[in-house]
Amino acid sequence: VQLQASGGGLAQVGGSLKLSCAVFGLSFSNRAIGWFRTTPDKERELVAAVGSKGGSTKYADSVKGRFTISRDGAKNTLWLQMDSLKPEDTAVYYCAAHRFVYRSINSMMEEVPYWGQGTQVTVSS
Repeated sequence: VQLQASGGGLAQVGGSLKLSCAVFGLSFSNRAIGWFRTTPDKERELVAAVGSKGGSTKYADSVKGRFTISRDGAKNTLWLQMDSLKPEDTAVYYCAAHRFVYRSINSMMEEVPYWGQGTQVTVSS
């Protein structure tokens, strides 16, 4: 199983970036999948996720209204559109897929998901 994240980089405050995560060796059509982020002084936190049936989404309060998660099961790809970026969005972003199918978003971290490598997002003023 491989998750390959890309699309990070440098953006200005108020700008946009779009992250992509290509998934290999695993179908996520029936499993929760999402994006997490971490900084040196904060634990890894859930940014956004899509539920196992694709109909439900969950966002961190800090990104609601600014970030949009989407996925394409046929392409096995996950995206995170990030708009109105703020300096506090600076972090390493990771995509992750639930280890088990038909499980909730909330259980993803508890049950050790499949992780992709991180991609750095830096927002400067």
